[in-house]
Amino acid sequence: MKIYRHILPLLIIPGLTLAGFAQVESASGVRKRSERDKKKNEAAAGPQITERMQGFYEAKEPHDADLEYMRQIYRQIDLTKDANTPLYFPEDVIDGQENLFRIILSQVVQGKVPAYEYLDGREVFSDQYKINVPEMLDRFGIYYREEGSGKNQKFVIEEADVPTGQVLNYYILEKWEFDRRSNQMKTRVEAICPVLNRTSDFGGDTRYPMFWVKFDALRPYLASQYIFLSDDNNLPTYSLDDYFNLGMYDGDIYKTRNLRNLSLNQMYPNEDDLKRAQDSIDARLHDYGKHLWVPTREEYLARQEREAAIKEALEKGDTAAALNVVDESTIKEKRSEKQATSKRTSTKKRAAKKKTKVKSSSSSTANSNATKSVRRRRK
Repeated sequence: MKIYRHILPLLIIPGLTLAGFAQVESASGVRKRSERDKKKNEAAAGPQITERMQGFYEAKEPHDADLEYMRQIYRQIDLTKDANTPLYFPEDVIDGQENLFRIILSQVVQGKVPAYEYLDGREVFSDQYKINVPEMLDRFGIYYREEGSGKNQKFVIEEADVPTGQVLNYYILEKWEFDRRSNQMKTRVEAICPVLNRTSDFGGDTRYPMFWVKFDALRPYLASQYIFLSDDNNLPTYSLDDYFNLGMYDGDIYKTRNLRNLSLNQMYPNEDDLKRAQDSIDARLHDYGKHLWVPTREEYLARQEREAAIKEALEKGDTAAALNVVDESTIKEKRSEKQATSKRTSTKKRAAKKKTKVKSSSSSTANSNATKSVRRRRK
């Protein structure tokens, strides 16, 4: 009883309840925290990314022993193209929707995603080349204010000071890898670099690459931002993470990793030669897996007939007929693939039916033998 005498007065103290941890202080006194307060705090803090969620989006690089082929490709994404407009709009924050540059800059300024120096073809994603955030903001003339000091120091940028209208290009670093274990060519985006487009003193437009951000570190924040891809359907069905992983962007190759560290513009000053080189690199990347297998006799003869028909149509100057030959060949290839898959499935079903019939017949014979051995016939 003495124990209860000491505990009860503590529970009757005014202003102190068992739900005290769920209360907040205000000018009028102590009140219970509402759901609106929780939503405001969550919106101010942004999407909460845990270590487990971050690990889910981190792609493990394959071992060199498992790779048959690997090539690094640098692409330039022009936001003025229709396929790339989902990365530019909306320019301002509308109903929680942000464009790609606002997401990247906010996470870099808050220190949630590390950024690395742009080294023009020799990118090294190590601690030695991490950027200093205030120096980067001063270099590109982005206004900010500092809050706190030491570990609690924060850099706050107002929405009007974010130069979203000047980021009209992105550089992305792609990796094309052919894996021996799966016998597939896989493409993944390794890093993204926003590029500022500003008018120089002499009247021309100058591009300023800002920094590199690893795509895996950015994926959790892109996965929570949904976009719609066309004006015909305003329902946001894909996220920014899907946009890059599914290759929905339209980017031109401006550089490949080479020993001399030269861009394609330096290698091919002529525009026609540059376009042919870009198409040739794209074709070799997409056709790499096809050349690993020896075609059958029928496939080889069909390919020769198709090439001869295209050559004859081009010599006559009939480009439409040549395109029809290409379209018909692709349709035939798709039909043959469907027929092959249907034959495989039908053969599997037949084999499964035969197995079931054999099992049923064996069981019936066993049962018949058992009945013959047990029962006796009357004469």
